[in-house]
Formats: sequence, structure tokens, C-alpha cells
Amino acid sequence: MRIFSKVRHRPSATWRQATDRAFTLIGDGRYEDAGALLTRAADLEPWLSESWYNLALLHKFRHDWEQARTAGLRAVALLDRAPGAPDWWNVGIAATALQDWPLARRAWQAYGLRTPDAVGEGELEMELGSAAVRLSPEGEAEVVWGRRLDPARIEVLSIPLPSSGRRWGEVVLHDGVPHGERATADGASYPVFDEIELWAPSPVPTWLVLLEAATEADRDALERLAADAGFAAEDWSSSVRLLCRTCSEGRMQTDDGSGSDSARDPHDHSEPGHPGHLSHRSAGSLWVPERECGIAAPDGLVRGLLDGWVADSPDTRDWRDLEEVC
Repeated sequence: MRIFSKVRHRPSATWRQATDRAFTLIGDGRYEDAGALLTRAADLEPWLSESWYNLALLHKFRHDWEQARTAGLRAVALLDRAPGAPDWWNVGIAATALQDWPLARRAWQAYGLRTPDAVGEGELEMELGSAAVRLSPEGEAEVVWGRRLDPARIEVLSIPLPSSGRRWGEVVLHDGVPHGERATADGASYPVFDEIELWAPSPVPTWLVLLEAATEADRDALERLAADAGFAAEDWSSSVRLLCRTCSEGRMQTDDGSGSDSARDPHDHSEPGHPGHLSHRSAGSLWVPERECGIAAPDGLVRGLLDGWVADSPDTRDWRDLEEVC
């Protein structure tokens, strides 16, 4: 086969050895050493799209988006595959990270996806429904629910725990291959994507407060009050469960992150070596009035929100120990 008037050969043994060694180094986090080997491989076989795809992948791992875009474009220029090649997906991620919206549109269309405005210049708005995203996948991972804005971005709609360093309303860039899924009682399933990096921060702080809520209806009233104000409250005492990493990356039963009860969809915390999952949800009809609640709201609103909640039913509601945690 000829590409740009060059005969395309199978990669040499030296190319394969350098590439295999490079990916071993990537697995060990030795990106600089891997980069030297993949650059050598590209020098050996510059007519192979795989040479540039591998370099684009490395630059994605390093979050070097300019280099990822450059190598990705060289890879797709040499493609002899039908739409759906992962080379185009990596170009789409890099373009999204750089807010290069014309290239992002071109990449998603070449991959085989439909975009709402084929010739648009502004930010993509594709509204792809609910999904889950694993924050800090290499550390104390937490799976939260969000809204997919396009194939590479999710807006976080849960209130992440402070250990994640993330906030409600932030937009995170995520990878393309799901690691796990969350299945609902009606049979629907939702992918769990791994966060790559923060794409757009949220100005809304996260607060931890101890509630005294006599009933679930009292708790629900605070969540509705916060939502009506354009922000969020979430009963972490009910919504957090602990999973081993293997369970988290598998298929887990859960709610779907949509509808009026979305604030209580479970967060999954992964702990390597933990043999199973511990649910922090109240069992059956047992209700514990003291609740740890996360609230996403501005400093000037949060106390008034809580006071208003108590004023609506002072005999069954109270709060204390409000603290900004993220």
C-alpha cells in the first residue's frame, strides 16, 4: 500500500521493541523515558499512523495538549481506516482541552458522531445525557454523577466529598474508554469515565453541616430548597458508599443520576484491597436524625438557606457546625 507515494511496510522489529518498552515505562509513570523511545520509533517509521498515535497518547497522559494535538493530527493524516478510529477520539480530547472547537467538531464527525452545528466556531453543546465520572482515578477515587456536555466533558452534578478537591458545577475533561458502569433498576446502564483534568472550575464552595432532621421528608425539604435557589444540598450520610476498586470499575446497581432524587445517588469511593462495599445508607425503615450534609452554595446564601429550612419546621429541624471544606 502506498501513502504519500511511500510504500508502507510492516513495522520493524526495532520499532516494535522500542514501542513495547515505551508502554512498559508509561505503566511505571516514566513518561520522559517513554517519550524518548516513542520519538525514536516515529523517526524509524514516520509513515506509520501508529507511531504518531502512540506519541499523541503519551502527550495525553502528560496533559501536554499542544503536542497531543500535533501528533494526533499527524496520525489521522496517515490513517487508512474507516470512521471510528481512536486516533480521531484523541484528537477530539486534545482539541477540547485547548478549546479548539472547529477541530473538536471535525474530530467527532470523523470518528462518526453527529454534532449539532457542523460549521460552528463556538463551544460545543451536545447534551449527551447522564453519566458518571471517576474523580482522581489514580488516587482516592470517587465516582460522581454528571451531565455530559460533549464526548470529552462532564459537568459534575453531585456534590463531591472534600477529599476529591472538586466542586459541584465544575466541568472535568474525561477519557474516552469507560471503566465500569452503573445500572439502574429499569435496566438502563450509564458509563463511568475517568477524569483527566479539571476543565472549568466552579466558584461555588462546598460546605459540610450537621443536620438534625426528624424524618426523610425534612431532609428532602433542604435538598429542594437548595435546588430551588439554583444550588445543591446532598445528604452524604445516605449517598456515600465504599467500594473496592474492582467493584467500582465493574457493573454496579445504582440510581441514574437524573430526576428529583439525583442528589441522593451514591458516590463510590474506591479503596484498593477493600474486599467489598460498605453502604452508608440507612437500612430499611431505620432513620437516624443526625445527618452529615454537603451543601454547594455561596457564602452569603448558605446560612440563610439553613435558617429558612429550620424556620419552616423548627420542631423537627436544626443545624450546627457549618464548615467550608472545599
